[in-house]
Amino acid sequence: MPVPGPGYSITVRLEAPPSASAAGDLTSAVGRAGGVITAFDVVESHNDRVVIDLTCNALSANHAKDITDTLETLPGIVVRKVSDRTFLVHLGGKIEIASKVPLRNRDDLSRAYTPGVARVCEAIAKNPDDARRLTIKRNTVAVVTDGSAVLGLGNLGPAAALPVMEGKAALFKKFAGVDAWPVCLDTQDTEEIIRAVELIAPVYGGINLEDISAPRCFEIEARLREKLDIPVFHDDQHGTAIVVVAALRNALRVVGKDIKDCRITVCGVGAAGSAIIRLLQAQTPGDIIAVDVDGIVHRDRPGLDANLKSIASSTNKDNQAGRLHDALVGSDVFIGVSAPNLFGAAQVATMAKDAIVFALANPDPEIDPMEAQQHAAVVATGRSDFPNQINNVLAFPGVFRGLLDAHARTITDAMLLAAAAAIADVVDGDRLNASFIVPSVFDNTVAPAVAEAVRKAATS
Repeated sequence: MPVPGPGYSITVRLEAPPSASAAGDLTSAVGRAGGVITAFDVVESHNDRVVIDLTCNALSANHAKDITDTLETLPGIVVRKVSDRTFLVHLGGKIEIASKVPLRNRDDLSRAYTPGVARVCEAIAKNPDDARRLTIKRNTVAVVTDGSAVLGLGNLGPAAALPVMEGKAALFKKFAGVDAWPVCLDTQDTEEIIRAVELIAPVYGGINLEDISAPRCFEIEARLREKLDIPVFHDDQHGTAIVVVAALRNALRVVGKDIKDCRITVCGVGAAGSAIIRLLQAQTPGDIIAVDVDGIVHRDRPGLDANLKSIASSTNKDNQAGRLHDALVGSDVFIGVSAPNLFGAAQVATMAKDAIVFALANPDPEIDPMEAQQHAAVVATGRSDFPNQINNVLAFPGVFRGLLDAHARTITDAMLLAAAAAIADVVDGDRLNASFIVPSVFDNTVAPAVAEAVRKAATS
């Protein structure tokens, strides 16, 4: 069952009688409404009343309103204001630009700007590669989107995508010291996107494509990789694939299986699923069965697009047809990047012994993790409120740190696999178990390990 979390956290400022029972009445009311109190602060005290900030987690915006309504029914309670703490975090945006150099006097200004800056411009004009050494290009990534596939919300457009891109930029800085900037393009035309990124590329050391719908994202990434002399990385594809491969490597260690002997079912064949399949193939698994909304992908299925034809040609050795439930029978591993509530414990029971289930649809996975645990040996989700969270933040900051440090001009599968191995190896043998197959996103050893692995792969 879902539990209240910080994504729907509210602070209610209210007036209460100065009685000994007021605090208990308030906390009991929140509990009855299903909320979880995280802070209780008296901000003012008077003879006839106290003013309290009561902070609690809820399940949804409607649930937050239910909690507030419940508080208002208590005798003597007056709700002054309700603040949504998530919206407060976003006021004015989440990132900013800061100068790295002092500008205290005329001498500082003369070096950082005119006339001194002219000499640096001339040096770059003579040797364009100096831009990587003498400008922000050395440490800057563009986070590019058209807003066509924002989280699991769909086609919201560029303005509504901006909060996600800002958050991504903040994570780049926090975990790897990379300066990233949102670039939200007001077009969903493939040619215009490619041309726009091509035009802004001189400023950046790398391009992170984000929340661009499939199948357009495949062509955009492939063509930009051909055109640009900086790495182009689609995080929805490759970031997800890196962390999944890392987690699977450790999950297989837990159950004592070799990937070469495993049958793997991948549900969802969009950007993430396709990239997961292709990176898994580099490790020669026993077989991969891809499943989408129309069932198992096989070579004789009519209406396959170019991406599905490519996948059909290199997976599903026996050309099996059918639905997801059919694909699960005998599978050692399930990896879902698709839709919620697709199967239950009964279907997990048909999988191979010591099955591994990665149900990564967010916020609601393909199977309730508690149901999956009835028969699976290892279970992972994309959620932070269950063990084994598969989160891209384990990958992309370190990947770009390594690419930038290597002055890389492209990105290869060898680099992606090196990143996956680095993430997996952070969880050493003493800590590895069925509930801990990937490190915490706040483990500060992850990004440096990934960066070093990518840097070595890029320069070897």
